[in-house]
Amino acid sequence: MFVALIILAVVVLYGPHLWARYVLNHYNREAYFSGNGFDLARLLLTEMNLASVRVEETPQGDHYDPEKKIVRLTTATCGRKTLTAVVVAAHEVGHALQDRDNYPPLAARTRLVMTAARMERIGAGIMMVVPVLALVTRVPAAGALMFLGGLSTLCIPIVVHLLTLPTEFNASFKRALPILVDGKYIPPEDIPAARRILLACALTYVSNALMGLLNVWRWIRILRR
Repeated sequence: MFVALIILAVVVLYGPHLWARYVLNHYNREAYFSGNGFDLARLLLTEMNLASVRVEETPQGDHYDPEKKIVRLTTATCGRKTLTAVVVAAHEVGHALQDRDNYPPLAARTRLVMTAARMERIGAGIMMVVPVLALVTRVPAAGALMFLGGLSTLCIPIVVHLLTLPTEFNASFKRALPILVDGKYIPPEDIPAARRILLACALTYVSNALMGLLNVWRWIRILRR
């Protein structure tokens, strides 16, 4: 039973990430599109009257920056003429459309991300200072303060990931997929593969949220000892 639980935990925690990586790599091998993902992103932004949104190359992963209004794409994925490149580029343009439409989860995530780094530093500071204060003052509440500081530091990324999930699924299936289908950028026989790629894009964030929950659980177990 214990081994079965470990296997189940590994599948739940790492399965979505491994499957997403497999799908993205699988459809990123053969040339497919007349242009690459960068070209499609620029074309879509122009057609959607979002010419003010720029497209840039980045080494930090495909994403949309709502603050600077930039779609950032990696050369490894979107610099190629593959189905993955086309679909991932459309997915990131979907975030630009969310920004244009003031999609509430995207706006909430953007605000939270802007304050998350500051809150994480405060939580980390509490964890560093409280043990020293506990030794000097011998205050019983020091342990509780340390627990709250550590818990808040770990919970902030989870909240960000939970806000990210509806944002990612909406960008994939309510924005990018209709664009690709209605605009006839991909043939009908490739729509199921495009759905798998879009699901893979969203599941990477599911995996991140699960890993965050695991970290919180491990932290609580350590403090209870």
